[in-house]
Amino acid sequence: QVQLVESGGGLVQPGGSLRLSCAVSGFTLDEYAIGWFRQAPGKEREGVSCKSTNAGRTYYLDSVKGRFTISRDNAKNTVLLQMNGLKPEDTAVYYCAASGPRFGNYCDLDAGEYDYWGQGTQVTVSS
Repeated sequence: QVQLVESGGGLVQPGGSLRLSCAVSGFTLDEYAIGWFRQAPGKEREGVSCKSTNAGRTYYLDSVKGRFTISRDNAKNTVLLQMNGLKPEDTAVYYCAASGPRFGNYCDLDAGEYDYWGQGTQVTVSS
């Protein structure tokens, strides 16, 4: 059974940090490109970051460049999103997702390209 389970969300003040974690099971993570997406109330889901299976390609949404870092640990079946310098506009439900099987440098911020999704974790940035 495929499962992606996010954790690490919460309430943080502007300028603060959070680290989101996604534990995956039921498939071989090193054969899948990974992505983080978010959806704020009343808005469409948007791609935040992705990383290819070989970790050779990484993309970030322009508004999070320099603040967010995606990483993957295939041996631990874990995907991380380190978020620093958080802003109120980062408030959303964050989802991890996997696309595959994929090999090489494939990485995409299009949600339609992803096959498996987690249930999401709420991130709220507010003073």
